[in-house]
Amino acid sequence: MFLVAGLGNPGDEYVHTPHNLGFLTIDRLGERHGIRVTRKDSRALVGLGEIDGHQVMLAKPQMYMNLSGASLAPLMEKHSVPLERLVVVHDELDLPWLSLRIKPKGSPAGHKGMISVIGSLGSGDLVRVRMGIHPGRPVTSGADFVLAPFGRSQEKELDEFVGYAADAVRSIIAEGVVKAMTRFNRRAPGLNIEDA
Repeated sequence: MFLVAGLGNPGDEYVHTPHNLGFLTIDRLGERHGIRVTRKDSRALVGLGEIDGHQVMLAKPQMYMNLSGASLAPLMEKHSVPLERLVVVHDELDLPWLSLRIKPKGSPAGHKGMISVIGSLGSGDLVRVRMGIHPGRPVTSGADFVLAPFGRSQEKELDEFVGYAADAVRSIIAEGVVKAMTRFNRRAPGLNIEDA
């Protein structure tokens, strides 16, 4: 079974903020594949179903972002999910808005949610889908930025971006990480940045 976990913060005030792109992607996967992510398990909301013939558990940890690992580690242990079957979807301030990077492993790069996940699991050898949120202008406070509501222009692009991330997750499950990286790793439209 694959476990696809989207990182975010519980609570209505955080729903439409950059830090909740992981949750929004899980919601989109649930809608597309008929998986209701409503059951409580290991301090997360989860749903079981299938994506392209593979058994999948979708999860939204219901602890704050920087404690996400305290939910995912027991969830994986309880359901005997190996590390290579975990996919984590999260926002990434180091990448420009609308860019996406699938990474098969690596450091948390300062992302507090991923610091918690990697610390709890004891390994960085896990697949992640990093969704770029940097606005292309100086950000004085990263914490304030990721928790502020999306701007009007971002709201217009959000639906397509979340759908693209959901497609990337489906590709990881159906085709494997290498093919998914080739198909879905993309720079932000109109920008010429180096791969992060």
